[in-house]
Amino acid sequence: MPSAAIQTAEWGVQSTWEWRGWPCHWRVSGPEAAPAVLLLHGFGAASGHWRHCGPQLAAQGWRVYSLDLLGFGQSAQPARPMDNRLWGQQVCTFLDQVVQGPAVVIGNSLGGLTALTAAVLAPERVQAVVAAPLPDPALIQPLPKRRAPWRRRWQRRLLWVVLHLLPLELVVPLIARTGLLKAGLQGAYCRSIQSDQELLQLMARPARRPTAAQALRGMSLGMALRPRGATAPALLEQLRAPMLLIWGREDRFVPLGIGESVAATHPQLELRVLEHCGHCPHDEATDCFLAVVLPWLDRNLGGPDRQGTTSGDETHPFGGG
Repeated sequence: MPSAAIQTAEWGVQSTWEWRGWPCHWRVSGPEAAPAVLLLHGFGAASGHWRHCGPQLAAQGWRVYSLDLLGFGQSAQPARPMDNRLWGQQVCTFLDQVVQGPAVVIGNSLGGLTALTAAVLAPERVQAVVAAPLPDPALIQPLPKRRAPWRRRWQRRLLWVVLHLLPLELVVPLIARTGLLKAGLQGAYCRSIQSDQELLQLMARPARRPTAAQALRGMSLGMALRPRGATAPALLEQLRAPMLLIWGREDRFVPLGIGESVAATHPQLELRVLEHCGHCPHDEATDCFLAVVLPWLDRNLGGPDRQGTTSGDETHPFGGG
């Protein structure tokens, strides 16, 4: 097991990869010839949030990659609509160009939704999905299969106006520089984070960038206006890869009842619950998290050939909404 000094937010060898003209930050650790796993962070976080899991997976013999999704961490923060379709495409191309082969994709929260999206977009690239947990408002209130075009246009215009009237350029830096960030982040954890300065800096640093507000505006617009085909219920219907759901019993952001409902509706999925744990089980209860993930991967992968490569940036079309 790696020493505690290695398990920091600066883990791995870090680099920058350009995707569609945007610089994207990523990191890697572990033996070069080992099977690949890609770790995806949640909303507001970055690849450094896998500070405990990444080094331990590398020590277990995995080639561990982690990527800052567009708009987060040290990746570009563009002023454009962003949603899990775009992030899923980013992940698929990353697997092609950087990993250069298929991988297990593990995501926390928004990263879990992105991992699911990538698995539907490119099933030949994603061997298995772990979502810890799986967030999507559509899991509570599914979107209708069809919405009138005029209604969608007016929703887009109204949301655009509201988001541009909100003074996010003032609000985002204020949150990042005050106790509001610590208070909000504490809601994601069951244990106290008061003394975890590394965690606070990990979340605060991207929010202090001058482009953070425009990226948040773009994410809010993109996620709110997704078609039904890009929501978790529709994606789960198309999923072919094995998928594991991990939920913290004390998750205040995405309650366990949502995970139980998903598992009941999709019996091919496996749901595991971690006690005394909140919204970030990979960081709050790393040993318990890996004690669930690693045996599950052994059972479901059984030593498949993970060295195959694919190319291109094709995506499967999403249904309209």
